[in-house]
Amino acid sequence: MRFSYHHSMCPVDQYVPLTKAAEQVGFGAVTMPDSICYPQQATSQYPYNDDGSREFLEGVPFVEPFLLSAHLAAATEKIHFVTSVMKLAIRQPVIVAKQLSSLAVLSNNRFSFGVGISPWEEDFEIAQIPWAKRGKRMDEMVEIIRGLMADDYFSYKGEIFDIPAIKLNPAPAKPVPILIGGHSDAALKRAARLGDGWIAAGGDFDQIKGMMDRLKVLRKEYGRENLPFEYSVATAEAYSADGVKRLAEQGVTEITLAFRNVYAMEPDNKSLEEKIATMHWYANEVIAKAGY
Repeated sequence: MRFSYHHSMCPVDQYVPLTKAAEQVGFGAVTMPDSICYPQQATSQYPYNDDGSREFLEGVPFVEPFLLSAHLAAATEKIHFVTSVMKLAIRQPVIVAKQLSSLAVLSNNRFSFGVGISPWEEDFEIAQIPWAKRGKRMDEMVEIIRGLMADDYFSYKGEIFDIPAIKLNPAPAKPVPILIGGHSDAALKRAARLGDGWIAAGGDFDQIKGMMDRLKVLRKEYGRENLPFEYSVATAEAYSADGVKRLAEQGVTEITLAFRNVYAMEPDNKSLEEKIATMHWYANEVIAKAGY
């Protein structure tokens, strides 16, 4: 089991000391979300909170995940970095593959690439990317990025993309895990068919169990049940030793901890020292007592 610390879009000057502290107390990774901007006018609803509201994001500092990961990797030695999740479908796949390959090399393979489509049509409008066929675009992008990181010439001809044979240098010494986020059946099918793992965007134990059970069925249907696969979750169950044990028994491989409810628009008014103390509490009272 890997325990990952989520900074909860903290003040920018806290990222380095919080990540260093997480590494010191025994967290295996830090996770970071992705948001390009906050539109002045928008109609899309956010699918992962109770009322669909986007207001919790206004004024929240989102640092670009690749840049932030490189910055934090330079300040640490062993902690891993995970995007949870980057809005892949609004980007260009060759550029993403180049950025990702460079980051994997610079971080000494301490990066996992969590990706999703983006639930907001405004993201596509802003990035000048068609909203139509976004799922197919996402599927092809995953295949392209994985192919371009294989340290050989790679070409691709699909419905959306047509890329001549090219080679990226430097390439990572080993493949970067690509984890697919999302709760819809389409997202679960994509994770089972194309991903090295799945990221849950919240949910209680029964909801997570239901989606994991569905993923296991799908992976068998796609003939991928014997390949390594990660299950990364964030849930209230993870804040007790018994809950962690229960999640481990279900097959969860990574737990993400955020000690502030950003969806509820809780103010980020704790000091750096208080946040680090909370990490120590979790390490001593949950991680250690769960046997990790």
